[in-house]
Amino acid sequence: MRLRLPRVRLTTTALNLRLALVLLFVAVGIGTAGLMLIEEYSLIEAFYMSVITISTVGFSEVRPLSAGGRIFVSAMVVVNIGVVAYVLAAFSYYVIDGKIFETMQYNRIQSKISKMEGHTIVCGYGKYGSEIVSHLRLHKHPYVVIEQDEEKVGPLIDEDEDALYIFNDATHDDTLFAAGIERAGALITALNDDSDNLFIVLSAKDLNPKLRIVSRAKEMRSRQKLMKAGASHVIMPEQIGGFYMATLISKPGAVEFFSFITNELSADIGFEELRYDQLPEEYLGKPIMEMSLRSNTGVNIIGHRLEGGKYQVNPGPSTVLEPEGSFIVVGNPHQLDKFRKLFKLI
Repeated sequence: MRLRLPRVRLTTTALNLRLALVLLFVAVGIGTAGLMLIEEYSLIEAFYMSVITISTVGFSEVRPLSAGGRIFVSAMVVVNIGVVAYVLAAFSYYVIDGKIFETMQYNRIQSKISKMEGHTIVCGYGKYGSEIVSHLRLHKHPYVVIEQDEEKVGPLIDEDEDALYIFNDATHDDTLFAAGIERAGALITALNDDSDNLFIVLSAKDLNPKLRIVSRAKEMRSRQKLMKAGASHVIMPEQIGGFYMATLISKPGAVEFFSFITNELSADIGFEELRYDQLPEEYLGKPIMEMSLRSNTGVNIIGHRLEGGKYQVNPGPSTVLEPEGSFIVVGNPHQLDKFRKLFKLI
């Protein structure tokens, strides 16, 4: 049976284990200090008497108590009945309900997230979120999932016990901070509600202005709002799906080929992006013909992303990569591995 998984903030209850431990230590401390003051016990004697009084084990006294000592110990017994009852109830609740294990799991996940940099935060683990995470896992790209519904993330955890996830509302700033947004490289929000996606984009851009943000949208009118809010890209799955199906009628061969080369599980063709800031110093300012990528790695440059987001298809041999730009290359897995090693992309 799988344990119930932790939330980013454990639910506050009347039975607080931390408070119970504080009360226990305070009771022992007061008892020890009181016996040392009233009966002039040594520290060890007073501590021992305080512990056996609170635990009600019934051992004999270290030394006979004075009248004042008996009154003090009687008061300790009465007060500590409530303290011990609260401690036992809190401990039992945390053990029986699995809260101790949840807390340990939560702390383990938060410890790993705190060490991450350049990772991707995925908001929403529905049908789109699961596909996004599958792709990130395939490329061994670090990620953190934020999802309110624990049941949705169950299959991911069953597949990958090291998966990092947070159960909370992604529209809350503290949830994004728990996912390490200030150190993240990208955020993908794939929630069903456009207003929630918009709120997340606004919050994420405010918390990390350099963050690359990709958002899902259902309505066309939401697209412009999301772009203005700070989204780098806005994807409309229904629009893309409709275009894809219509193009299968007019240009079936072209679409089938594109489908083949983008299916990483069956095709031997892949893509990679080389940004200007990833160029080694010896390649800066060099045109494509002098970079010798074809002869050195076997890959071909099929696209040039210009500053401002425009693209040039099949750039000429004299094209030079400028700041804020990037080259899109295509090749088989072996060629792409050589390309990544050449530019230290892995």
